[in-house]
Amino acid sequence: MARDQIDMTPIESRDELVAWFAAGCKPRAQFRLGTEHEKFAFNLSDRSPVPYEGPRGIRALLDGMQHLLGWEPIVEGDNIIGMFDVTGGGAISLEPGGQFELSGAPLETVHQTSAELNAHLAQVGEIARPLGLGFLGLGMAPTWSRADMPKMPKGRYRIMTAYMPKVGSLGLDMMYRTCTVQTNLDFSSEADMVRKLRVSLALQPVGTALFANSPFTEGRPNGFLSMRSHIWTDTDNARAGMLPWAFEDGMGFERWVDYALDVPMYFVKRGDRYIDVSGHSFRDLLAGRLEPCPGERATISDWANHVSTIFPEVRLKRYLEMRGSDAGPRPMLPALTAFWTGILYDDGALDAAWDMVKDWTAQERQQLRDDVPRLGFKAAVHGRSLLDITRDCLWLARAGLARRRKLDAKGNDETVHLRPLEEIAARGTTPAEELLARFHGPWNGSIDPVFRENMY
Repeated sequence: MARDQIDMTPIESRDELVAWFAAGCKPRAQFRLGTEHEKFAFNLSDRSPVPYEGPRGIRALLDGMQHLLGWEPIVEGDNIIGMFDVTGGGAISLEPGGQFELSGAPLETVHQTSAELNAHLAQVGEIARPLGLGFLGLGMAPTWSRADMPKMPKGRYRIMTAYMPKVGSLGLDMMYRTCTVQTNLDFSSEADMVRKLRVSLALQPVGTALFANSPFTEGRPNGFLSMRSHIWTDTDNARAGMLPWAFEDGMGFERWVDYALDVPMYFVKRGDRYIDVSGHSFRDLLAGRLEPCPGERATISDWANHVSTIFPEVRLKRYLEMRGSDAGPRPMLPALTAFWTGILYDDGALDAAWDMVKDWTAQERQQLRDDVPRLGFKAAVHGRSLLDITRDCLWLARAGLARRRKLDAKGNDETVHLRPLEEIAARGTTPAEELLARFHGPWNGSIDPVFRENMY
């Protein structure tokens, strides 16, 4: 989840909220790509989750990272809760259950994001190994119960933890027991944003299937290939989902603003203090009549923070976030960025992808999204199997990346980063199905080997 914004410029009107999104438009030459990934920290000795405090806790890990990198700490009260690169690079932050997140810098190529990931994992490993800690690349904690999970000392998470059970049965699992990998991409205009949003929403289940990697809960198969994706269907439906209205006439920044205004707020931040306004409307804050904050007026920070608490399958900020995929092994992380970059940053690939999905109905898109967490590539839409669609998407992504002609030092273009996904599609089985086959085969029904085999 994003670092809280600090910009106390007052907002007076809805038009300013629309302009905030429109300011994200940039020329194609300035397009960048960003990769975010979360991972579970665990104790190597007993495979238990890692608390915040203590000589081998998350705080000790962050302290070590701060000294290694020289990045600025992000502090809340007396607690360091993350750090950021003041030169405009990435940031490290904590998810509610101690999941360790790298929010990568905006970079020009997938090669660069791959190098960034290599450096980050090497740096984290250098600090973690002496502490007896490891990191696990799965979409769902495979053995830990909700009660097992530590709680990070962040005010926004306390508010969300209290609110989640009021709006869904699985929100606490989302917060404390899941990990994702995301890709963030730019748009050049309102029309470009709408086209990319529609294509990526329709095809988000492809990303879910390719990365499905959360088949275990509390030591046993849970009946899903992506339990993480299923969890989102009953977390908080007012702020999640497939956004069917995004495919209707009139879609644009204004329509997204109206959607965001109707999503209930979680908090307002003033200084270091989080004020619980869960369930209240941003419209009231905009008008200066938010009941828990009498007299307070909305600021740019309030809006940016509120937008970061909306969780659809694809999220609009000043860029687009692809949110449908489970965390996975190291080669999978830049592969997600390669996949979406190849499709969304090449006009030919984007046009072909739109042709593929434009006739799908809202009901078909929703049914596909609902089926994929359990069925993976065996799901179907509009008379086609998802596996066939996935293979077509990978072909489009490969062609789009090849046309970008972004070469590494060895002369490879960005298509090299698609190979893990192409191998999955060639086999026709999701990563979760591979894990289940090992669980029922060589692992002899034990979950313990997953910590060794899926550790970064």
